[in-house]
Amino acid sequence: MISRIDLRGDALPEGGALRDLLPRAEFDVEAALEKVRPICEDVRHRGTAALIDYARRFDGVEITRVRVPAEALREALDGLDPAVRAALEESIRRARIVHREQRRTDVTTKVVPGGTVTERWVPVERVGLYVPGGLAVYPSSVVMNVVPAQEAGVTGIAVTSPPQKAPFNSEGGGGRPHPTILAACALLGVDEVYAAGGAQAIAMFAYGTEECLPVNLVTGPGNIYVASAKRLLKGRIGIDAEAGPTEIAVLADATADPEHVAADLISQAEHDTLAAAVLVTDSAELADAVDAALKRQVAATKHIERITEALGGRQSATVLVDGIDEGLTVVDAYGAEHLEIQTADASAVAARVRNAGAIFVGPYAPVSLGDYCAGSNHVLPTGGCACHSSGLSVQSFLRGIHVVDYSRDALAEVTHHVVTLAEAEDLPAHGAALKARFDWKVPQSK
Repeated sequence: MISRIDLRGDALPEGGALRDLLPRAEFDVEAALEKVRPICEDVRHRGTAALIDYARRFDGVEITRVRVPAEALREALDGLDPAVRAALEESIRRARIVHREQRRTDVTTKVVPGGTVTERWVPVERVGLYVPGGLAVYPSSVVMNVVPAQEAGVTGIAVTSPPQKAPFNSEGGGGRPHPTILAACALLGVDEVYAAGGAQAIAMFAYGTEECLPVNLVTGPGNIYVASAKRLLKGRIGIDAEAGPTEIAVLADATADPEHVAADLISQAEHDTLAAAVLVTDSAELADAVDAALKRQVAATKHIERITEALGGRQSATVLVDGIDEGLTVVDAYGAEHLEIQTADASAVAARVRNAGAIFVGPYAPVSLGDYCAGSNHVLPTGGCACHSSGLSVQSFLRGIHVVDYSRDALAEVTHHVVTLAEAEDLPAHGAALKARFDWKVPQSK
């Protein structure tokens, strides 16, 4: 069901050579650009009319407007299962606790007497938050996108999610996002919601339409066309990341419970046929026990075909290593979106990890907890990008602006250094801008 890669016995290769040995889904964002480009240009020129056409073509629904009416949000919340509402409220509460602590404070540094630099943290004015709506329904992604934006102080928040077919169509046949997504928006106080998915939704946020003003930043995971549209439009809009298929890596030793490990691998394989499930272990006995547990557990799951394909794909594998030190080298090279540490002294091992979107420590912190109710954010870097990128946070929605405040005396004291550096770079007008403020002469060397 899941392949094996045996890296025992020899020294592990370094850098890219090790990364190339590890499993990874095929996810060619660049190849999708040519399909995405005309869609984005169409939305740029035709606006809402193009979005209505793409809803018919890609989502199979007839809509007459893209923005969801406010009353539809209220109706969705009123009709929400009380247990689901309670779970969402708890997810929101915990996410707020964590993300509120991430708020940045302005810092003023006295560089010299009369000269200060202040770093001000300013939220972006308007954001577009993308919530997927394909194989599954993701109200949790509404929470994970909206809460950090709100805690950052963003005042303009718009959410978009693909329109759904019946039975979720409104009266009159207008497709809307799944009602649980609408209800989550209502719980969070977001009243600007759109029924648009795919590349066309990203173009709507980038260029604006008759119904939707353009945004400064787009966040949220999506399929390859969403990722490709983000790449195409980056610069016109800010983006969080080009999210690929979800990933879980589990670093485990002989102390791990194979039933737990198997269940956690399956939990992420459930997302998508391209989802990656990787076990890194120094115990062949554990690997065998996990294989046996996978066979039993997959047979009892709802999405057996999807999970079987994901576990059997080239993106999933069990990687055998000589020890935990080598295992850490492997997981750092892999840079998983989600990394579980199920070893003896898991906290100490977790503290040594350098590359991961989020780390889950020990047997009672599974990835599923982080997906919903840990308080952490589940919008995380994929495809090995954890070696240079972070997950979504309050910081994602803030900009640091340096405010420079110098007195006349403080500027005069440093003018000769500025002039010297400007002339060294053959930019004499830079120095002249300072000289113009003073009856300035070149200081005589002693």
